[in-house]
Order: sequence, then structure tokens, then C-alpha cells
Amino acid sequence: MRITIIGAGPGGYETAVAAASKDIDVTIISDGPVGGTCLNHGCIPTKTFCAHAQMLDNVRNAGEFGIETSAVSFDFSKVLRRKEAVVEQLRGGVEFLLKNKKIRYISGKASLKDNHTVVVRSADGEVAEEIDSDYIIIATGSVSAILPIPGADLEGVITSTELLSIDSVPKRLCIIGAGVIGLEFASIFNSFASQVTVLEYCKDILPRFDTDLAKRLKQTLSKKGIAIETSAQVQAITREDGLLKVSYLKKDKEACVVADKVLMAVGRKPAIESLNLSDIGLDFTPKGIVTDEDMRTNIPNVFAIGDIRGGMMLAHAATFEGKRALNAILADMQAGGPGKGKAADGIDFDIIPAAVFTCPEAAVVGLTEEDCKARGIACKCLKSFFRANGKAVSMGETEGYCKIIISEEGRILGCHLFGPHASDIIQEVAALMNKKASISELSQIIHAHPTLSEVILSAASN
Repeated sequence: MRITIIGAGPGGYETAVAAASKDIDVTIISDGPVGGTCLNHGCIPTKTFCAHAQMLDNVRNAGEFGIETSAVSFDFSKVLRRKEAVVEQLRGGVEFLLKNKKIRYISGKASLKDNHTVVVRSADGEVAEEIDSDYIIIATGSVSAILPIPGADLEGVITSTELLSIDSVPKRLCIIGAGVIGLEFASIFNSFASQVTVLEYCKDILPRFDTDLAKRLKQTLSKKGIAIETSAQVQAITREDGLLKVSYLKKDKEACVVADKVLMAVGRKPAIESLNLSDIGLDFTPKGIVTDEDMRTNIPNVFAIGDIRGGMMLAHAATFEGKRALNAILADMQAGGPGKGKAADGIDFDIIPAAVFTCPEAAVVGLTEEDCKARGIACKCLKSFFRANGKAVSMGETEGYCKIIISEEGRILGCHLFGPHASDIIQEVAALMNKKASISELSQIIHAHPTLSEVILSAASN
């Protein structure tokens, strides 16, 4: 059995390692460093920036804890060096995992010749190799989307990749887009002392999140000095007197923001352009490759996982989609060939927690109140607040709340948090939802006191 995986991000490399453990020969191909966007240009370096921003905020607020500090200095070059060190350490770990006798790693750009053959080209575009295999898994990830407006290609208009390697903190930063990426960088660079303005086309920030959470988080971020303009339709970017001018419409009135740098954070799009999908008859749309619930495409021996599918573009989603695809391939082996088997596992892709690493953090899992209304599901919302949580009060971090969505029968449908360590706390609810737990069962679970996770218990007990 031979599998070729195109892409060495979390979905690709973890699937490769799992397949090798099943005694399957694996070839994994990547045209960039192992770890993909998440490790090299996304999750990990961004969270490293977040840690520096949080530390800086803590130092500035140390006086509240009786710790007197003199003038606080901030060396951004050290932030960059530590970020690179973190990435290099973790990348080295992935490279070690791929040094498996059952795994062959190839650096190059891959495309599909047919449903069994992958062509690998070198940096100069020459064909370096053709690889035949029984199954192909496409895991090429995504790239930053660019708003199609005049001036989008001006110097100083950058994506998250460039912002993570910027050589100095911009005095004024304009961020187009108030999704996860935009808000994380807004929070980070606000802590780094940039004057940050966020422009969002939709009426609320975090358009796919719970509306109540989004509104409360916007209020909190605004109090920290981040200017957020919603219902703002960006028209153009121009350069005037060495600065960038972002023009936008709000309620049919023209307005503008002047900035040193402009971050384009309007989402990501699947990286499908160089794969030759049409040539082999593989179904895809502008949103990504079409698959069934087993991650199988319309070609039975070709699978797609991660951002390339255009669903929840999250590293952990890609990892578990890879598990599902491998399970389907193993089922095929038992059933007698491609398309004959079906994965039988307990992975529930309707329960995928997600976090926004602003300060304070936000985290979600399951349905929102708006989702329930749209689907005609009768629901009830239970709330509690960090200002009533003993640990949060002692930490001096009382901004935030917990909102649990339950059905009429008491089944947990979703949870929406923002506050300290929300990204860690949400996992408790995700685990309970996977076990089909009721709110009554949650309310009977003893939580240590005083802990931040008691905010979950408090909501459940209401």
C-alpha cells in the first residue's frame, strides 16, 4: 500500500506519521517548510506574539499588584528572534517525526497527472519526479485572500505572513477585516503600542461567531484603545505623503484612515491553483475541493483534508480530517478497494472548538443562538460572568462571560466564552458535548475552587 500526501502542514504530516505506524509506505511532498502555514506563518508565530503582548500588558499593570516598575523598555527585535526560535524548535520536531523509514519526504511543487500519479517540479519548474501510488491525499492548505480594490498591491499593504516578519512596530496600523486573524493582530499590536484601526464590512466583528459574544468583545477591545469600524466598505488604498490612506464608506458617507501599514485580513482561500484538478476531473468550487464525510473526493482513491476543503480552516480540524481519511483508506483495504470502505470512528466534525487569541481570549464550540434560530431549534441560553469568579477577580481579569446553549431537553448544543484562558476552558464543554452530556450532568461535576473553569459550572447551575 502506497499513499502520497501533498502538503506537510498539520493535516499532512500527522496523517503521514499515522499511516506509517500502520506499515503503509508514505510519500509526503511540500513546496515550503514542514509544518505548513500553521507552524511557519500562522498559529504558532502569532501565538508567540500573543505571549509577548500579554507579558507586556502584565508588566504595565504590575502596579495594581504592588510591583513598582520604572520605565518599561520594549525591544521588538527580541520578539522576532524568540518567535523564530519557537518556530525552529517545533519545525525540528516535525522534521524528526518524518524521519521514519516508511516516510519519504520530497521538497517541490506537486500537481496531479492522473488519479494515481503526482508530478513533482523543482524550484525552476522542471519535472523532478513522477510518483505513483494507490491513494492520494491533498492537504495543500490555503493562502491569504486579497480584497480586489485599487491600491491592494501598494508597498506597505501586507498579509499576516509579512506582518509576522515586519522589522519594526508601525506607529499606525489599519487592519481590513475583523475576523479571527484581524482581531488577533489588532490586540497584539495594540499591546505593542501601535495605534490600531479595524475596518469590517459586516455589522459585527467575528461574523461567524455568537452575536452577543462579538458585541461584548468589541466593547472590551474598544476600551483598550482599538478603533473598530463595522459596516465599513473599503473602497481603495492610496499613498499620500509617504503614508497609506484607506478610504471606506459607512452609511453612505465617505471616511478614511491614515496608516503606516495596512494589514489585509479578509480571510483565506484554498490553495488549489497549481494542482491541475480540472485535468483529472476532480470536483471543486471556488470555496475548495468537494468531499464526502470521509474526506473522499468524487475520485474514490483521492482524498482532500484541511483548508483545501474550504470548511473550518483550523489546524486541529485538518489533523482530524486526516484521521478520518486514513480510516476510510484502511476500511477500503478491508473491503477490497477504493470507494468500497467507510470510516467507522467516533470523530464528530460538528463539535470543533475554536479560539481567538485576543486579550481577553474568545472561544466557541457548537451552535450559536443564531444557528438554533435558523434551524428552528428551540433553545435556552445560560450565562455567567468572570466578574463573579473568584480566580478571575484575584487575577485582576474580570472582563468576559460564559454562555451555554442548551436544547429544551437540556442537551448541550454550544458554548461561547470570552475571558482569561477561554481557549483552555472551552475544551471541557467540547468533551462533554462529544459524550452527549446534558446540562444537568455538567452541573453535577465537582470543579476545583477557585478556578476559572468554575465559570462553566456557574452557567450550568443557573
